[in-house]
Amino acid sequence: MKLYRAIATRYDKLASHFLTTIHLVSCIIWLN
Repeated sequence: MKLYRAIATRYDKLASHFLTTIHLVSCIIWLN
């Protein structure tokens, strides 16, 4: 259970970073 929680929090940080990256790329593409 502890391992699952560690993976979940790590994935959550990764996912939010991933979404931020997608958002920035989308803005750049839209501006071009």
